[in-house]
Amino acid sequence: MKILMVLTSHDKLGDTGRTTGFWLEELAAPYYAFKDAGAEITLTSPKGGNPPLDPKSNEPDFQTEQTHRFEADAEAMAQLASTVRLDSVSPADYDAVFYPGGHGPLWDLAEDINSIALIEAFLAASKQVALVCHAPGVLRHVKTPEGNPLVEGKKVTGFTNTEEEVVGLTDVVPFLVEDELIAKGGLYSKGADWSSYVVTDGLLITGQNPTSSAATAEALIKQLTA
Repeated sequence: MKILMVLTSHDKLGDTGRTTGFWLEELAAPYYAFKDAGAEITLTSPKGGNPPLDPKSNEPDFQTEQTHRFEADAEAMAQLASTVRLDSVSPADYDAVFYPGGHGPLWDLAEDINSIALIEAFLAASKQVALVCHAPGVLRHVKTPEGNPLVEGKKVTGFTNTEEEVVGLTDVVPFLVEDELIAKGGLYSKGADWSSYVVTDGLLITGQNPTSSAATAEALIKQLTA
């Protein structure tokens, strides 16, 4: 079982002067769900190298057993420091792809032609695509073979408008995940804010927020081992 994990390379939080990136728990929890299931994991990002970590995700309130495990894992940290460039990976080499969130993906991966093509290629090959929190927003330009929005008529979830309000970034992000998925025809649903909520529709698996990251990964493993 080979799984590709796609991280953001974007570190600017709009015009706030603050930095963003990927959310640590959304990498760490799925990483170990996959690793403990015996998967071989490759980390990739648009620019390659060491992707930016959202500093807020490493504050004490957001640290978890899995984030501590990741940061104490020399092999995992070495992988993170040397992600492969997204334009160099081939979907043929992997069984599934997983996108951790953080706000960064809304700026780069959502518009990245390599990411869009990658997702379309995985689905065309009948391979699973899983995304959590803000990452479902990267589906905004992904199309079906017929040229329709991928999420049109599909059951999806992602970071809610009310969750974005709580973190105070409604007017900072380039678009709101919930609104965008609905605008593209997605059959959007959600659980209570900050609760674990995962939706599976065929090859597409989406999770609502950081709390959902482990469950999203487990849903992917379940599909791969069914």
